[in-house]
Amino acid sequence: MTRKFAYVACSLMACSALTTPAFAQDEEGEAQTARSTDNVIIVTATRRAQDVQDIPLAVTAIAPQQLEAQRVVNIQQISALAPSFTASQAQLASGSVVLRVRGIGTTSNNIGFESAVGIFIDGAYQARPGVALSEFVDVERVEVLRGPQGTLFGRNTSAGALNITNARPDVTEFSGFVNAEYGNFDEKSLQGAINVPIVEDTVAVRLTGAYRQRDGFLDVVNAAGTKIGETNDVDQWLVRGQIGWDTASGLRGRIIADYSRSQSSCCGAIELYQSPLVTNGIYAAVGAGANGGNGQPVVATNRNDQGAFERAMDNRTVSANFAPEADIDNYGVTGELEFPVSDSADLIFIGSYRKYKSFERYDSDFTALDIFNVPALNLEIDNWTAELRLQGETFGGKLNYMIGGFYSDEQIDQSVSFSLGTDFNRNFGALLGGALGPAPLTVFTGLNPAGTSNTNRFQQDAKSYAIFTHNSLEITDGLELTVGARYSWEDKSGGFTQTAVNNQICPATLNALGAIGGANPALVPPFIGIGCFGFTAPANLPQAAALPLVRTFQSDFNDEELIYTVKLGYEFSPFVTSYASFTHGYKAGGINLDTTAAVNGADPTFLSEEVDAWELGLKGQTPNGAVTVNIAAFYEKFTNFQVLEFTGTAFATFNVPVAETRGVEIESLIRPADGLTLNLAATFLKADYPEDCAGNQTSVQVVALCGNDLTNAPQVVALAGAMWEKPINDSMEFFITGQVRIEGDQRTSTQAVILPTVAAGSTQAQVQAAVAGAPPIIADIQDGKAFVNLRTGLRFGDGAYAIEGWVNNLTNEVVRGVTFNTTLRGSGATNSRSAFTLPPRQYGVTLRARF
Repeated sequence: MTRKFAYVACSLMACSALTTPAFAQDEEGEAQTARSTDNVIIVTATRRAQDVQDIPLAVTAIAPQQLEAQRVVNIQQISALAPSFTASQAQLASGSVVLRVRGIGTTSNNIGFESAVGIFIDGAYQARPGVALSEFVDVERVEVLRGPQGTLFGRNTSAGALNITNARPDVTEFSGFVNAEYGNFDEKSLQGAINVPIVEDTVAVRLTGAYRQRDGFLDVVNAAGTKIGETNDVDQWLVRGQIGWDTASGLRGRIIADYSRSQSSCCGAIELYQSPLVTNGIYAAVGAGANGGNGQPVVATNRNDQGAFERAMDNRTVSANFAPEADIDNYGVTGELEFPVSDSADLIFIGSYRKYKSFERYDSDFTALDIFNVPALNLEIDNWTAELRLQGETFGGKLNYMIGGFYSDEQIDQSVSFSLGTDFNRNFGALLGGALGPAPLTVFTGLNPAGTSNTNRFQQDAKSYAIFTHNSLEITDGLELTVGARYSWEDKSGGFTQTAVNNQICPATLNALGAIGGANPALVPPFIGIGCFGFTAPANLPQAAALPLVRTFQSDFNDEELIYTVKLGYEFSPFVTSYASFTHGYKAGGINLDTTAAVNGADPTFLSEEVDAWELGLKGQTPNGAVTVNIAAFYEKFTNFQVLEFTGTAFATFNVPVAETRGVEIESLIRPADGLTLNLAATFLKADYPEDCAGNQTSVQVVALCGNDLTNAPQVVALAGAMWEKPINDSMEFFITGQVRIEGDQRTSTQAVILPTVAAGSTQAQVQAAVAGAPPIIADIQDGKAFVNLRTGLRFGDGAYAIEGWVNNLTNEVVRGVTFNTTLRGSGATNSRSAFTLPPRQYGVTLRARF
């Protein structure tokens, strides 16, 4: 059997002469390709080593040299190299990372949701994106697979996958590297690896480490306007050890153990738009002061003032009682074993265990007022995975087959403590317009809500089983048929309990309902909503049978699904290939791990997400490899699309019957002269909810989405870059590289309009009419931006040493990634709006040495 192993890959769109050529070789070491071997790019996206130009799949392959050139140090920054990939992060370091491919992703802040974009590191599935946030170091390649996956990888995903492979131990030679970096915000970074063969040509060990520390780029100020800290900083380290073997018998494998620690402060939100309750003096009237006295000189008071939104972001000031804190431990073991069962077939096993533990605390009202805090959020995730594959070839190499099985056992345990602050009463007074004074809850109940607290616990046990197959048959010269299938079973059991509560204000509020209703019936809903604020309310009160109050629950979710794909590829010549494909994909539903999931007796589960995806592709390259152009056109229709939305008082989870994404992707690489490489790439995208997306539903939240683009899905993303390398003498080389990423306008909120109130029992037509008359939501659209990255330097000793200077986001573009209703800061048209920001301009110098 021909065994091909990939050691180097380069990006289709941003590959440079920095990249060491990757060769597909047979056992005699002869190149196995008709095209120029200097430009063969090998990937393992199809679970076997293939030239990326030959596979019927839209995939972007990124080499470590390109990660370095664009300063990609974690999964979120891969967007700098892949126009169809985007990432955002909101409040939590552990659970609010959202990855998107072709505009499709799963919104965050609910640990019960799985990501639509799966992450596989050294073949092992990572349970949540936050689990994979450790430093990129000693990486062999990154592959971005676009479209639903399931017949190739251990876990099925509905939007795409990141396949990350770390450099494996080299049994042939002693080697290593060390990188040291210093940048603005007092950023310090040290990376290194050492490879040591311990049995010549058979066994080796590899030890990798990384450390990074950086000051925060947002200042945190208190009610007096005094700086009390920083946020959005970095303080993390990682160590990874491997032992690998490659024997003459063909037995090959490695064991990987890693441990990482992060104590970063993540993440601060900036207020963009002040509630009219502030600007009209209502907060001042109840003794709260304008915006809590947070010291921000730039906050929009006009709901359409895009310039003021950007100036507020540029001010980079966060108001809070304290800076957010996070302390994360992440460790695991992965084992990989490849065993030849014949000359033409291999049995491959990949097993892993991962433990993720985090502690976080943050001011959850996002103002300097002491309204609502999360003094402790503890999360633990234990995940076991096992994957077994038999793959090989037969019929003289015309049929490549793979059959396999996958098992995952995931345990989630999250405890969140909530507390009401000293300004909670005054804030409620302002929300009521000041008519009932600064302490309405005390007036009606005789109690002060300050100090009210509870601890809510969410647990889930999830098991996934699957059998899958993926097979490619050469029907005739140049024509190949690929058929894959997967059958998955999902079993989840989870729920919500309350382990501690001292809330007296909610029962007292309910007891006072008669007096409140008698005085003014319109006050009953806000008194229930605030007096029994969902995050802090005691569960299972007797009134929960009739009122929208929190209830504990224990629920099960079970589902099974057949996933399948059919692809037809045709090779017009050794330099031009094409393909057409259809894939039915799937992402499991689950249990809504939130306090409000069972309010009014609601079912706390949400449905599985399914997708039907069609794709046409054309891949071409000149015989000498000087020009490469790949084009893919796609259409993907999602049913029961999973959505999570923060309303300002609660997280709402629901399924939208239909969502769609369609577009064209272009990736090109041009080498017009020795030492000069150009890359051009673009994604033209329309990811939206169709006008009739609601089906028969009358939910305002669902109906209001119809006809709008998906969040963080710009219709145009373009990349343009160049690399120039010039030898100075026999041992010294100068290089300079630059890239521009252009993004069009994009929505940054879940909803596009301020949700109207509709009467119970309204028809869909009535709901649609109310939505049509609703004003646009505030500060939703982020204007298009262009991001410029530059790097230049000198290499010495045939590349053994280098000194480099770099700058990312040269023009210091201010970008908000996620915009949301500020917690308990108004409602509807009077709601304050806040946003999480992307990093500002960063620059520094890097020293490299390899041996």
